[in-house]
Amino acid sequence: MTRFFSRRLDATVLFAAVLLLGAPQDAATQEASDETAVAAVVAGFHSALNEGRADDALALLADDAVILEGGGQETKAEYASHHLEADIAFATAVDRVRGDLTVVVQGDVAWAMSTSRTTGEVRGREIDSRGGELMVLSRTPDGWIIRSISWS
Repeated sequence: MTRFFSRRLDATVLFAAVLLLGAPQDAATQEASDETAVAAVVAGFHSALNEGRADDALALLADDAVILEGGGQETKAEYASHHLEADIAFATAVDRVRGDLTVVVQGDVAWAMSTSRTTGEVRGREIDSRGGELMVLSRTPDGWIIRSISWS
């Protein structure tokens, strides 16, 4: 009977160890998957701007999104009617090289940070500038969505 109990205890300990050791790997895998998904949304937003696809860019913004740029603040609706067209014109006219993208995920909220260098010519004016970007995203049942963008 002791031998049976010992084997059963060994199996229970092994099972518990597998669960404990497996959990961090699952969490790490989920975190990496979330980071990849967030980075894809950020890249998708910039691709939409660069390719002049306004509707696709707007689809990645939450209805209550806030865009901060140049000392101003716009809602999604204001951005769509005022600034989006200018951002698309600018993005299609210049070359933008983004530095490393850093993504941090905390539960159902994520933020993505990067810097960039933009060069080119817009309306006869030479552009050579550095910028910073911070996007805040949240997880929805349909995936990650941009809640706020801050450009400097």
